[in-house]
This record gives sequence, C-alpha cells and structure tokens, in this order.
Amino acid sequence: MFHVKLPGHDAIARQADEHLVTHKVKLPRKVVEHPFRQVAKRVLMALLVLAATALIVYADRDGYNDSSDQSVDFLDAWYYATVTLSTTGYGDITPVSDAARLTNIFVVTPLRVLFLIILVGTTLEVLTERTREEWRLNRWRSTLRDHTVVVGFGTKGRSAIQTVCATGLKKEQVVVVDPSGKAIDAATADGYAGIVGDATRSEVLMRAEVHRARKIIIATQRDDTAVLVTLTARQLNKGAKIVAAVREEENAPLLKQSGADAVITSASAAGRLLGLSVLSPAAGMVMEDLIQQGSGLDLVERPVIKAEVGRVPRDTEDLVVSVLRGHRVLGYDDPAIGTLELTDRLITIVRATPGTQVAPDARPLPPMPSQ
Repeated sequence: MFHVKLPGHDAIARQADEHLVTHKVKLPRKVVEHPFRQVAKRVLMALLVLAATALIVYADRDGYNDSSDQSVDFLDAWYYATVTLSTTGYGDITPVSDAARLTNIFVVTPLRVLFLIILVGTTLEVLTERTREEWRLNRWRSTLRDHTVVVGFGTKGRSAIQTVCATGLKKEQVVVVDPSGKAIDAATADGYAGIVGDATRSEVLMRAEVHRARKIIIATQRDDTAVLVTLTARQLNKGAKIVAAVREEENAPLLKQSGADAVITSASAAGRLLGLSVLSPAAGMVMEDLIQQGSGLDLVERPVIKAEVGRVPRDTEDLVVSVLRGHRVLGYDDPAIGTLELTDRLITIVRATPGTQVAPDARPLPPMPSQ
C-alpha cells in the first residue's frame, strides 16, 4: 500500500497514517505554520464566537423565555449559544421580545454562520490540501525525466548531491531515497523530493521513477545494501549511469558485477588523500579543491569541439588531464591518442570562479617540515 505525504500535512492525520503504510513520497514545500497551531487558532476562534454569543444573549436575557422556569441565567445563555451556533435548536429557550429577535437576526445569525465556517473550513482545508498535494505529486511524476536518484542521505549522499548540483543540476531533478524519515525530512527541507523506504525493494525505487532516471548514486551505509540496491536499480533501468560507494575495497568488484558503472571506495579514497596530504600539504589542498565543484579548480568532462579536432591535447585552451575515446581513458600524453577526434571527450581542469580566488586555494599553506 502506498501513501502520498507532503511536508505540512496535518500532524494528527500523519501519525494515524504512518501505521498503515510501508513508505511515503515527500515533495519539498515551505511550511508556513505548524498544523497544531493552525488547529489551535481555529478552536480559539470558535470559542471566542461562542463566548461572544453567550454574552450577547445574557445581556438581553429579559428578552428570552425559558420554558422550564421562564428566566434565563448565565448558564442558560451559554446553553442557548451552544445549541444555536451548532444549529441544533431544541426550542426550549426562545427570544420573545422584538429586541432579542432583531439581535438574533442581525448578530446571532452572522455569528452562527461564522462559527460554521470555522468548523467546516478546517475540514475543507484538509481535503483541499490533500487534493492539491495529490495533484502536485501526479504532476511531479509526469514531468520527471532524466533525473538523478540518490540512495542514502548521509554524509556521502549529501556531498554527492551538492557536487552534481554545483554543476548545474536543478534540485527539482533530484530524488532522495532513504529508510529514515528524519533524513527525508532534511532532504525535503533542502528542496529535494524524497522517498521514505528500503531501496532494495523494487517498488520503492519505482516510486522514485528510477526506470526513467539518467543517473543513480548509491551511498548507503552498508556494502551489502549497496550491492542489493545496485542489482535492483540495474534491473529496472538498463541504461542509467550507476555510481556506488563502498567501505571495503574487496567489495568493489562485486558492485561492478552487480551493474555499477563506477565504484568509489570511500575508506581507501580518504586514506589516499591523507597520505598525499602528509607527503605534500599543497598537493592535498589541490586535490581537495578539485573534488569540490563550483569553486576554485574543477574537474570537467566536455566534448571535443570542431576547432580542436586534429590537435594534440597540449594545444587546447584548457588543461587536459585525460582523453575518453570509446570505453578507454587515456592519459594526456598517451601516444595512442595521436590527435583529437570529434567523438572524443576531454577531462579538463578549469577555474570555476576566475579572478576571485588564489590557486589552488586562498587558505595559507601549512609550514613544510624541515629536512
């Protein structure tokens, strides 16, 4: 059973519905006010209308007749206000004077209408909100194409999203899948759509429209989970580019056999960066700058333009690191490259913000150890 839920829904309905669903879809939305506060305000307004009506009746109590004792006291005034505003109208207390009847026509009746609007309006607002959110979800599904699915919204997943968004990907084109409701709440707060559920299940990935995704990033906490997610995602989408992260290096071949196009060993990558930083702090800072997209130096993959066809990589305006030819990645000085072809792709180093930062980083370098 599936349930559509967007941020800002009634908290009471949310708590009741959570017992009936296995996973939920959440779209980003700015929450203006907490649902409990909205309900509390409406209840307070209804009580104020009820109190105002009771005071009006009590002030003109001589114009009313109680069939039981022919007099109207303060309790009778509240009783009359309650049955009148709720349209129950037992008829045991009635206005008999002209002033009391005019007050009922021009004051009590509008208050009755206002009271009903407050009560009925709460229900209508909930129904309207759910209808609107259902429409938003259907529209989101129909327009979602060539998007990026990120499985896992931990440190690795967040960094991956920040990197791809720094290259121009819109937040509307990112869908996060995570079994933790708090993680998805954080994702929707950042502007991403989210799916609460286990990504190893095909129906959860189908809710993320993974079969129409262009890129899939798998950043789970466990390597065995990453393998299962990769297998499921590749079964649903044969053409998507899948990149997965693992903790242990011996699990990387298993991820590739499961269908991942690229596998990043997080522990080994961090260790290599640590080792490089020990040997050369400056080189470590350059590498850190390169993997942070959007500022300083960036690694960019781009196609070869017509003006570069027939040239060697050194003759291009950008600093070429590697050349992608077919399924091979060739170093910039590899003799097999010869001259650039129109079908080649280049891995280049470019400055993301020219003229605003000192290369490779504006931070001062730590002192080198004495020899």
